[in-house]
Amino acid sequence: MALKIRLQRRGNRNRPVYKIVVAESANRRDGRFVEAIGNYDPNARGGTPELALLLDRADYWVGVGAKPTDTVKSLIKKARASLSAA
Repeated sequence: MALKIRLQRRGNRNRPVYKIVVAESANRRDGRFVEAIGNYDPNARGGTPELALLLDRADYWVGVGAKPTDTVKSLIKKARASLSAA
């Protein structure tokens, strides 16, 4: 069972909103998942992307062996930077 931390697309056409989920790599992109650990809205009102991520759960899943995708890896990095800046 290979786990991935990846984005799951939600929202309307031309206005995506993503859930950050832990899912088996064999499952389809918007299919079944193990746990939802955050949300990402790249087109949030006000011009700045909105990111809500449970960093402790992301650390747990990475520690257990889940591999984040490149995009999720950069979102985790941004969440850490905003947490340390605040």
